[in-house]
Amino acid sequence: MLHKHKLVELLPARHGHFIGGAYIEPPAGATYDNIAPAYGTSLGAVALGSSADVARAVDAAKAALAGPWGRSTPSQRAAVLRRVAELLMEHRQAFARLEALDSGKPYGEAFDGDIARSAHNFQFFAELTAHQMAPSYLGDDGTLHTTVREPMGIVGLITPWNLPLYLATWKLAPALAQGNAVILKPAELTPLTAMAMGHICNAAGLPPGVVNIVQGFGAGGAGEALVKHPDIKAISFTGETSTGEAIMRTAAPLLKKLSFELGGKGATVIFADADLEQAAETAVRAAFRNQGQICLAGSRLLLERRVASQVIEKVLAAVGRIRVGDPLDPATTMGSLVSRDHRDKVSSYAAYAKAAAGVEILCGGDVPVDLPQGAFFEPTVVTGVTQDSRLIQEEVFGPLLTVQIFDDESEALQLVNGTQYGLSCSVFTKDIDRAQRFARGARMGLVWINTWFSRDLHTAFGGMKRSGIGREGGQYSLDFFSELKTISMAMR
Repeated sequence: MLHKHKLVELLPARHGHFIGGAYIEPPAGATYDNIAPAYGTSLGAVALGSSADVARAVDAAKAALAGPWGRSTPSQRAAVLRRVAELLMEHRQAFARLEALDSGKPYGEAFDGDIARSAHNFQFFAELTAHQMAPSYLGDDGTLHTTVREPMGIVGLITPWNLPLYLATWKLAPALAQGNAVILKPAELTPLTAMAMGHICNAAGLPPGVVNIVQGFGAGGAGEALVKHPDIKAISFTGETSTGEAIMRTAAPLLKKLSFELGGKGATVIFADADLEQAAETAVRAAFRNQGQICLAGSRLLLERRVASQVIEKVLAAVGRIRVGDPLDPATTMGSLVSRDHRDKVSSYAAYAKAAAGVEILCGGDVPVDLPQGAFFEPTVVTGVTQDSRLIQEEVFGPLLTVQIFDDESEALQLVNGTQYGLSCSVFTKDIDRAQRFARGARMGLVWINTWFSRDLHTAFGGMKRSGIGREGGQYSLDFFSELKTISMAMR
């Protein structure tokens, strides 16, 4: 059973916007109730942002760009970003606790993963931006051509609920590194760590209006207003593919610069010559980390036929070691889904599997009997699924792993590429030539060989097909959040 926590005493009752360096109390009636998914308890009332709130944030951002921030140098901005990183690490426990309460993920996962990586985002982009260079070319006619980068101006960031602080900082750090002013609209289900960032920004010395945080919903709310505002020059969005489509339709007449990281349907492919123990353990981690609520999740497991039964046995043993429970309990390895509505969505896919001909649920498929009050769901493994099944073609975004069998490399590649998504996959084999062939043949933005979720911030992150537009990470992020200008000067 869950531990009891006095959540109302831990947090303020009302969460407003952060605009112009100050927290703004939401007006009466213009709020929604934020629920801790593991407990079903209120975490307070959160402001419902409107177009007026976005307009106020834009005005604050304009004022910031007209001040010292608009004249800041890369080294000056890098110093501020380093201070943000230091402050996040100083307050790591508090942020991890907020993330666990707000999203349902285990505290240890938030502490070791989300918060530490959020701080690293700022440290990384501080160093990268401080060492940017402006290439110059001397033309045959003696003209010196120099290409420089300038801030976009005001940029909008719309971030998801699955990795709330990490993905907010993944966008926020490079946007600030390039000298922009930012309006962040965090996911309405997980607003708390984004709001706490306001305190960090002030303490780090960011001028008022450089970072503004507007709470609320997307369609018809703060998110839509952000996309529609003509003075916001770029939108960076991570979330569902359908939402990305809506943003693109709205932004098209305004010719906004767009970057999207959208849905995924990742696959873990295990060949017979792989280290089966390591591959099975990694496959389980890829499927169930963060309750399966990761765009990079390996939600499809593809096994070469002659070792399929062995691998399934190892996978089920590893799943059996997962402990579902209170996210603040150190023994918990899998927490709650983000909301009861989302749990019901995942449950509907399990119900579909139970009713489908030839499909077998090997484990899970239900709400844990000892955890009925939250938004928990058992880690679930399903076999006998055909390629055209909804379980294969749609992003469940929860703890549901499908198993498919293949006979050769060609069939495995066909199965991997046989969805609308193209974000990531993993392949396990000791045959390096085959691994490289498979990686080149996979229509995925990221391919891991004998590993999963190995990331370096220098490298490109993003998907093919309906998994996104553009790339994030390293110089790719700095490119997105800046404009290029070529200055040519006659030298004789």
